[in-house]
Amino acid sequence: MRTDFEFRNPALLGPVVFRPSFNQFETITATQAWSLFFTASQEDNALGYNPEIGRFLNGALFAVVFFGGAWTLLFKNSYLVWQLLQQLG
Repeated sequence: MRTDFEFRNPALLGPVVFRPSFNQFETITATQAWSLFFTASQEDNALGYNPEIGRFLNGALFAVVFFGGAWTLLFKNSYLVWQLLQQLG
């Protein structure tokens, strides 16, 4: 079997962000950013080209941070919450 694949290109096996074709200071989508994050900068299209995936992951990250902070604030002062519930009920 014969192949015409060129292995001598130094940018071929390196991270995507250092390839000359990628590093043109262009704006990337959220999906590309998450793909680069999950693959340790090896592929920018691992999650595909659907922008909804990037929006979903951004929203999920925001929800985890928001509800984690709310949970911490709520149960850090659990005695005050208990007293408030006693007054309401």
